[in-house]
Amino acid sequence: MTAFITFEGPEGSGKTTVIQAVAEKLAQDFDVISTREPGGVPTGEEIRKVVLDGNHMDIRTEAMLFAASRREHLVEKVIPALKQHKIVLCDRYIDSSLAYQGYARGIGIEEVRKLNDFAINGLYPDLTIYLDISAEIGRQRIMNNQREQNRLDKEDLKFHNLVIEGYRQIMENGDKRFRKVDASQNIANVIEETYQIIINFLKKL
Repeated sequence: MTAFITFEGPEGSGKTTVIQAVAEKLAQDFDVISTREPGGVPTGEEIRKVVLDGNHMDIRTEAMLFAASRREHLVEKVIPALKQHKIVLCDRYIDSSLAYQGYARGIGIEEVRKLNDFAINGLYPDLTIYLDISAEIGRQRIMNNQREQNRLDKEDLKFHNLVIEGYRQIMENGDKRFRKVDASQNIANVIEETYQIIINFLKKL
């Protein structure tokens, strides 16, 4: 069984928690790996430090660094895992760049898509889970959990609302690979709903 499944959503939507829990449940029946962007491999993690932990950065430089990290991650980790017939769960992928840099930063969704199409060379996800939550609730969760905030976390509420609008446009204009989950509900329900979506998808393969 081979599948490339990505998880998207605004800050504080619970992607990391959901992926970890769903990976554990899927591992009972499938060969599964979970990974993240930017990062996932040594070069990608170094780029992550630059792009998330640094100070102000030119928006096009930011977009190109995310794409570069994505390419390294694909070549070093995702593609080899898929060739080994694993199910790959990835925390963020191309849609994050489209929403954050393309829409919220104002570069343009199609401009950022062109850059990332070069990086991914046609490897789009089989399924994308979008954890849907408001920017206000997401930011409050980050504060309540006392999570260390990166450069994108610290952007104002207007920026995070633009990210959500960007995701909305991507899903409306995209293909049928997206599945939306209400991430404002109890985390156990979010995990179970996400797991069932994935299981039902895998049954159809």
